Amino acid sequence: MNLKIFNLFKHAIDDTGRKLVVLSHSVKAKKWQGRNIENDPSKEMVEIFNHSFSVPIGNHSLKRLQYDINPNLPWADDHFLERVDGFPMNPGKQWANWPYAKSADTFRDEPGQRFTHTYMERYWPKIAGKAGLDPDPMKHNQGIWYEYGDLNDVVVLLSEEPNTRQAFLPVWFPEDTGAIHGGRVPCSIGYHFIHRNGYLHVNYWLRSCDFVRHFRDDIYLTIRLNLWILDRLRELDSDFWGKVKPGYYTQHTTSMHCFKSDLFHLKKVYGDK
Repeated sequence: MNLKIFNLFKHAIDDTGRKLVVLSHSVKAKKWQGRNIENDPSKEMVEIFNHSFSVPIGNHSLKRLQYDINPNLPWADDHFLERVDGFPMNPGKQWANWPYAKSADTFRDEPGQRFTHTYMERYWPKIAGKAGLDPDPMKHNQGIWYEYGDLNDVVVLLSEEPNTRQAFLPVWFPEDTGAIHGGRVPCSIGYHFIHRNGYLHVNYWLRSCDFVRHFRDDIYLTIRLNLWILDRLRELDSDFWGKVKPGYYTQHTTSMHCFKSDLFHLKKVYGDK
C-alpha cells in the first residue's frame, strides 16, 4: 500500500483526479447500488485500486477547511448535523437536498420511504431499525453476545483510555456481508480514531468511493466527525483533551472510481498526460 502525504486536501484531491485520468483501469461490475448494470454502457467505470493518502487536518478554521476541500455546501454541513444528532433517522431529511438527490430517491425501498441503510442508523444503532419500533424504550439491538455500541461509546472509550487502539466506529455491519438482501450496502467500512502524542488522528476505510459525487464530501464529513469527537472529549476532560490537536486524516479506498462518462470532464481539469 503506497501512502502519500500531502500538505493540503486540495493537493490530495487533485492527485487522485490525475491518477484517475492517467492510471485508472476499466472495471465492469454486474451490479451498481444493488442494480443490474451488465447491459448499461452508461454505468461503465474506471478505477484506481487500493488508493491511500494522508493529510494533516491542523488547527484550521472550518471555513479554511471548506475552501481547501470544496465540499457540497451547505448540504454537507446540514447532513453532518443530521448524522450526529443522536437519532437513527431513515431516510432523514437532508438526503433530499443532496445535489444528486433525484438519483438517490430511486434507491428508496417501496413505497419510497426508507433506504437500506443510513449513516444515522450506523452511528446510532442501539435503537435503529426494528428496535426503534419496539414500544419498550429500553429495547436495544444485540450483537452475538453483547449490545451494540454507538458513536457516543467511542467518545466515552477515548475519554477513559486516551491511547486505546479500539476506538473504531463501523459503518459496515454484518447484515451487509454478502449483500444477501440484494440492495445497497455502505461504501464506508468505518472510522478508526486514535490519539498519539497530543494529536487525534482519524483513519477512514472505504471499500468504494466515487470521485465525482462523493469524494470531497466524504473527506469533509469525516474531518467534521473527528473535530466533533474532539469537542466532546474536551467537554469531558478539558485538562487533557484541551491540549490535544486534530491530527492526520488518512483515507484507504479499495476502489477509487468514476464513470467513464465522467472522464471527459476530468481530462479537461487534470489533463490527459
